[in-house]
Amino acid sequence: MKIAIVILNWNGKALLEEFLPSVISFSSEADIYVADNASSDNSVEFLKTHFPKVTIIQNITNGGYAKGYNDALKHIKADVFCLLNSDVEVTKNWLLPIQEVFINEPNTAIIQPKILDQKNKDYFEYAGAAGGFVDKFGYPYCRGRIFNTIEKDEGQYNDIADIFWASGACLFVRSSVYKTLEGFDEAFFAHMEEIDFCWQTKNLGFDVKYVGTSTIYHVGGATLSNTSPKKTYLNFRNSLYTLVKSASGNIFYLVLVRLLLDGIAGVKFLLELKPKHTSAIIKAHVSFYNHLSTLLKQRKSQNRLPKYYSQKSIVWTYFITKKQYFKSL
Repeated sequence: MKIAIVILNWNGKALLEEFLPSVISFSSEADIYVADNASSDNSVEFLKTHFPKVTIIQNITNGGYAKGYNDALKHIKADVFCLLNSDVEVTKNWLLPIQEVFINEPNTAIIQPKILDQKNKDYFEYAGAAGGFVDKFGYPYCRGRIFNTIEKDEGQYNDIADIFWASGACLFVRSSVYKTLEGFDEAFFAHMEEIDFCWQTKNLGFDVKYVGTSTIYHVGGATLSNTSPKKTYLNFRNSLYTLVKSASGNIFYLVLVRLLLDGIAGVKFLLELKPKHTSAIIKAHVSFYNHLSTLLKQRKSQNRLPKYYSQKSIVWTYFITKKQYFKSL
């Protein structure tokens, strides 16, 4: 099985300097690429000088995560693509359990390893933790992380399990499935595009798996901080995009409830004296309305299989019933 590890870079020389050595040291089974998204720092020159064996793909523009990978992967031939963030530290033998599942389970199209916090290695990392899910209104959560409650890693997720979505911080995907779906939806730019992609993969009848016997450490927020209003905008907008494109059931009811819940989140930000985040949610809704007709056309063209996601509201469960750990759901 030929694996291509593809690291997307945008002005990330410092991250490449810190984390690329672990990828090279512990990934002898794979070919390693860096896809540069038109960086304005000297990332490319640095790579050529210090990591001459790493293949560099230079994208013409910075199209974010979605277009960046779509552009880069056109130039790579492999059985499996590993889309890896530049702020990830990998561990010894991390690829072997992933390979084994792909070989033994031909219907598994996407895999995510265990993702721990590089700054606090005893805890799961926000973006993916031990595998992702969504509720019926499109809100994402993870085993090991629900909203801002993050679990300590005590071996509770050292398993192999079916999940709904795999984190874009480290996403393994069969190249054949990636090509069938024609890559990521570039309208997303960044954030949530992996959830949209996994949802479409599930709707094709493939499995998405978490493999807890493989571990990586992710910094998170290295490109766009969790406190950034732009991240709030992208997350709220793209979550609505995903819901309309792929959710089964009465989409108008689901969207109406979702918009109301987003409004409550906006009020919460105001009370927390974060008006820029409230403004970001409003802008996200405006963008959603502007693209609604396109999203509905995409919805009509997709096969949708029911009940791949939780029928409960994670917002209600977390904030009202105070069930804040995955095992209590």
